[in-house]
Amino acid sequence: QVQLVESGGGSVQAGGSLRLSCAASGSTYSSNYMGWFRQAPGKDREGVATIGPGGGSTYYAGSVKGRFTISRDSGKNTVYLQMNSLKPEDTAMYYCAAGRYRYWVPLSPGSFSDWGQGTQVTVSS
Repeated sequence: QVQLVESGGGSVQAGGSLRLSCAASGSTYSSNYMGWFRQAPGKDREGVATIGPGGGSTYYAGSVKGRFTISRDSGKNTVYLQMNSLKPEDTAMYYCAAGRYRYWVPLSPGSFSDWGQGTQVTVSS
């Protein structure tokens, strides 16, 4: 099991940037794929970006492609989500997640077994 703690959320105006961080602990971190998800009030949780165990494979939702970048620093056991050109529709609670199934669907919440508590991102127009 991996323990996850997110940070870096906040309020920003449209067009601004934020960087989310997810600190992971647990002996299996390096073998996990990692992801960022978000959930707005009244909506389902949706995949934003995910990254493979080695960091070489990344996947993005169409709505954030070209604006968000996911990365991982294995030495610090940390995953990042750099968010640029933020829009009001990006407003949501953002969650970090980890998984280790042999077969996984990159942006599907069902492929992830461990979740952080979330960090709020609010983008005003």
